[in-house]
Amino acid sequence: MQLDRAGRGFSYREDGPLDMRMGDEGPTAADLVNGLPEKELADLIFQFGQEPRSRRIAASIVRARARGRIETTDQLTGVVVGAVGRRPGGPHPARRTFQALRIAVNRELEELAASLPQAVDLLAPGGRVVVIAYHSLEDRVVKQTFRGNDHLAVLTKKPLQPTEDEIRANPRARSAKLRAAERVEKAA
Repeated sequence: MQLDRAGRGFSYREDGPLDMRMGDEGPTAADLVNGLPEKELADLIFQFGQEPRSRRIAASIVRARARGRIETTDQLTGVVVGAVGRRPGGPHPARRTFQALRIAVNRELEELAASLPQAVDLLAPGGRVVVIAYHSLEDRVVKQTFRGNDHLAVLTKKPLQPTEDEIRANPRARSAKLRAAERVEKAA
């Protein structure tokens, strides 16, 4: 899986180039980290990573890049940990920053918002669309798209979430939320 390959730069757990692109086109995460003004970088980390310490992290990134370009996941992880510290047993402090950069680099929310209505248009009446979101920003796009489409009947009033057994078997499922809707004829 792409996300597991250190060479793609998605993980703060293994060193690799700070890329994060799903494909080979467009700016890399290193381009954003080294090129965005501090305020834009802080806003990106706050908006897409939901990171409350985004201003402190962005300021540390700007100070670090003044000493030299940030090119690797280890470099960025070190800057984030240096900015906000690390609680033993808590989630990794770079988690939200990496999420924000990945979302921005791949335009994930825009792609999801554009592709869901297209998927619905391809469905015949009675056809179903099922989406698994892995963070609240994606889930919000799915929920709003499903609720705002007259051609859909929402099948999951609340998202389905994994059981404890499923999470033990697949820890990545921890944050998964599944929503489903069925294509219906538009009411006259």
